[in-house]
Amino acid sequence: MKCSQCQECDTKVIESRDVADGQAVRRRRMCTNCMYRFTTYERLERPQLIVIKHDGTRELFNRAKLLAGLYRACEKTPVSGMQLESLVSDIEQELHTCGSNEIQSVKIGEHVMERLAAINEVAYVRFASVYRRFKSIEGFEEELTHIKQKKYEKDLVKES
Repeated sequence: MKCSQCQECDTKVIESRDVADGQAVRRRRMCTNCMYRFTTYERLERPQLIVIKHDGTRELFNRAKLLAGLYRACEKTPVSGMQLESLVSDIEQELHTCGSNEIQSVKIGEHVMERLAAINEVAYVRFASVYRRFKSIEGFEEELTHIKQKKYEKDLVKES
C-alpha cells in the first residue's frame, strides 16, 4: 500500500478491525518513511451487479451513486452518515443474495424507499420525489397519504 503523502511503498499496519458487520476490514497504517498515518478499508469483492434502468439500458451498480443520492435526500435531517452507509450495505447485501447478477433499478428504488421510510419521513419524501418523478402536487399528496396510512397502521399494531 502506497503512502498517500510521499508515495513510499513501505507501510505497516498498526491496527485492524472488522467493520460493517464483518463485511469490511478497517486498517490503520503508517508510512515507514514519513511516519504519516492513514486508514484503508478492504471489502470482499463480489460479482458485479448490473442495473437494468427504466429505458432498458444496463450499467454497473454504483454504490457511491446510491450513497450520493441518499446524502442529498437526507440533507438537513438528523440522519447520520453511518446510518446511510449501513443502509447501503444492507441493500447491497440483499442484492447480492437475490441470486441474479442483473437487477431492475425499480427493485433497488423500492428497497431504498422501504428502509428510508423507517429512518426519516422527510428524507423518504425527498427520495421518492426524485425516484417516482412526481410531476404535480397530487403525486406528493398521494405519497404523503400513503406514509400517513402506514404510520397509522404501525400505531394500531403497537397499541394491540
